[in-house]
Amino acid sequence: MDLKLTDEQAELLLGELNRIIENDRYFLSPRILALREIRAKMTPYPWLPPAPQPLKHYEPPSKGRYRRRS
Repeated sequence: MDLKLTDEQAELLLGELNRIIENDRYFLSPRILALREIRAKMTPYPWLPPAPQPLKHYEPPSKGRYRRRS
């Protein structure tokens, strides 16, 4: 099904969906899960930038530190 909604109608519908989902007592109920799926179809995930590189380089400890004592 393809709904032809104006931007204003889509914004109102998303606002109402968000309000219903956030204010429901049973957030794992089938009704709320279905509403979340509908909301996810209406607003795709935004593009996320790649994670930054770690600042420090960690290496495992040397073998000499943990040698076996006889």
